[in-house]
Amino acid sequence: MLRTSPDARTAVPRPAPTRTWLVVLAACAGQFLVVLDVSVVNVALPSMRTGLGLSGPGLQWVVNAYAIAFAGFMLLGGRAGDLFGRKRMFLVGLGLFTLASLAGGLAQEGWQLLAARAVQGLGAAVLAPSTLTILTSAVPEGAARARAIATWTAVGAGGGAAGGLVGGALTDALSWRWVLLINVPVGVLVLAGAARWITESRAGGARRLDLPGAVLVTAGTATLAYGIVQTEAKGWTAAATLVPLLAGLAFLGLFLVVEARTPKPLMPLKLFRVRSVAAANAAMFVCGAGSFGMWFFMTLYAQNVLGYTPFGAGLALIPSSLSVVAGSKSAPRLMPRFGAKNVAVTGILITAAGFGWQSTMTAHGAYLTSIMLPGMLMMAGAGLAMTPLASLATSGAAPGDAGLVSGLVNTSRTLGGSLGLAVLSTVAASRTGGHAGTEALTAGYALAFRWGGFILLAGVVLMLLWMPGDRRPVIGRPASSPEPSGD
Repeated sequence: MLRTSPDARTAVPRPAPTRTWLVVLAACAGQFLVVLDVSVVNVALPSMRTGLGLSGPGLQWVVNAYAIAFAGFMLLGGRAGDLFGRKRMFLVGLGLFTLASLAGGLAQEGWQLLAARAVQGLGAAVLAPSTLTILTSAVPEGAARARAIATWTAVGAGGGAAGGLVGGALTDALSWRWVLLINVPVGVLVLAGAARWITESRAGGARRLDLPGAVLVTAGTATLAYGIVQTEAKGWTAAATLVPLLAGLAFLGLFLVVEARTPKPLMPLKLFRVRSVAAANAAMFVCGAGSFGMWFFMTLYAQNVLGYTPFGAGLALIPSSLSVVAGSKSAPRLMPRFGAKNVAVTGILITAAGFGWQSTMTAHGAYLTSIMLPGMLMMAGAGLAMTPLASLATSGAAPGDAGLVSGLVNTSRTLGGSLGLAVLSTVAASRTGGHAGTEALTAGYALAFRWGGFILLAGVVLMLLWMPGDRRPVIGRPASSPEPSGD
C-alpha cells in the first residue's frame, strides 16, 4: 500500500462544478488531439508522397517518427508534470504540439515533415500524462470522477476512430497539409481555455529530476518502439529489428537497477507493489496489443477488399466510434454495482467476441455483418473495459506520483498497441503470402482478428489471476485508502 507523505501532497482547491467540467473539457480536448494524430495521417500518406517526393521508407516514418517520440518520452513527461506542475506541462506540451503541427503543415521537404512529426510526438508525450492527472485532480473521488474518466476514455478512443474520417475528409476537400494544420486553431483554443480554467498542481518537495533514470527510460522505450516498428519492413529475425529490441530491453533493465538505488527515482518501484496499479497496467498493455489493430485492419479491409474510398471507409466506421463512446459512458453506471474488475473483464470478453465475429469476414461481405455490427461489438466492449482499467491503474498511488501513473497508463497502452500491431501485421502477411487478391487479403485480415481475440482472452486470464478483487467499487479510490491484498 502507498500512503501519502505530508510533503508529497499539494493542496489544490476544488473548482466550482461548472468550472470543473470546463477543466475536463480542456483535458479531454488535449487527449483527443494526441490520439487523433496517431492515425489521422494514414489516409493522407499517398498525397504526402506525391507532394514531397518521399520514398517508401520515408513515408513509413511519417507515422513512426510520431509514435516513437510519443512512446519514448511518455514517462519523462508524466514525471515532469509531477515535479514542475501539471498545468505548466500541459501548456508546454500542447504549445509544442501545435507549433510542430504548423511546421509539418508548411513543410517543403520530406525531412522537414519527419522532424515536425517527431516534435509533435514529443509534445504529445509531455501533454498526454497531464490530461488524466489534471482530470483526476479536478474531480472528487466517487461517481463524478468515474464519469470524467469515462469521458476521457471515450474521447481518446474516439480520436483514434475519427482519424480515418477526418484525414480522408480534409485530404479530399483541401489537401494533405490540413491533416496537420487543423491542429493549429484547435490547439490555440484549447491553450486559451486551459490557461484560464486549469489550476496548477504539483508534487511537494524539491524539483529534482532523476536525470540518469530519465535518459535510460527514454532511450529504452524509444529504442524498443523503434525495434517494434522495424518489424513490419524488416521482419522479426533481421538484425535491424533484433538489435534495437535487445538494446531497448537492456536500457530498461539498467533503468530498473538505477531506480532501485537512487534516493529520488523517476519511477518509484514501490508503485508496482500496488497490485491494482501493476495489474491494470499489464492488462492495459495486453489489451492494447490485442485491440489496437482493429481500426488499421478494418480500414484496409474496407478499402482493399470491399473497394471503399478513404472517406467512405471513415464513414463506415462511425457506428463503431459511437459504440466506444456508449461503452465508456456505461461503465461508470455499472462499476458501483458490479465492481471495476468485473466490468473490465466483461468488456474485454465482449471485445474478444467481436474479434471472433470479425474473423469470419469474406471477400464479398455485406456492410452490416462484415463491418458495422462486429465493429460495434468490438468497440462497445473496448469502451466498457478501458474506463475501469484506467480507474484501477490510478487508484492506489499517492498524489505526488499521479503524473507518473498517468504516464504509465498511456505508455502501457501505446507500447502494447505498437507491439500488437507489428505482431498482427506479421500474422496477416504470413497468411496472405505476398498475394494481392481480395481472397488472400481477406484471409490475412481474418487471421489477424482471430489472433487479436486470443490476445484479449489472455488479458482476461491475467486480470482474473492478478487483479485484486473488489471489496468496494473502485471509482477513484482515495490515495490513502488501504489496497486489497488479494482476491
